[in-house]
Amino acid sequence: MPDATTELNFGSTFQLLVAVILSAQCTDKRVNLVTPALFQAYPDAFSMASASKEELFTYVKSVSYPNAKTEHLLAMANALADNFNGEVPSTMEELLTLPGVGRKTASVMLICAFGKPAMPVDTHVFRVANRIGLTHNSKTPEQTERTLLKYFPKQLLGQAHHWLILHGRYTCQARRPKCEECALTAVCDHFQKNTPDHIQDSL
Repeated sequence: MPDATTELNFGSTFQLLVAVILSAQCTDKRVNLVTPALFQAYPDAFSMASASKEELFTYVKSVSYPNAKTEHLLAMANALADNFNGEVPSTMEELLTLPGVGRKTASVMLICAFGKPAMPVDTHVFRVANRIGLTHNSKTPEQTERTLLKYFPKQLLGQAHHWLILHGRYTCQARRPKCEECALTAVCDHFQKNTPDHIQDSL
């Protein structure tokens, strides 16, 4: 996947931040169904900051945890309008001051919006890194992040993040990894430990 990138649709840095906040514990496909009308109604931080909770909720009610995400979006938009002239900041420290933005969301923004090295760890990255053997016995996303940051070259971090996400989303799935379709079996700890030799030889 030479051009691995986010599957979220957006037209600006602000819209990317909105989409990433909505994507927490929700599929990108669902978010992409919601955001066209949302972005048409609220294309920037100032317009979203002026919305009521009831108005904004009608646009995001089909995503997971819509009440909490509505509150996060409103508070985030107001923080951008009040503290950053409506612009999304480009540093981890400033991003973390925004309501609804944790380390994973901030890291996604650094990669996708600003081209800075980071390694956001979501459920896919956490699972795949441990299965393949890029990490060993990591107990938390933070442990996984530290290990991946240590061993991936900085210039590859953004692409590597999306490689791991897309591999986990489509091939190394949670319930049943599709080892028969995987190109990484020769270097995968999970496959080597759990697949009989005669099956390994046939793949």
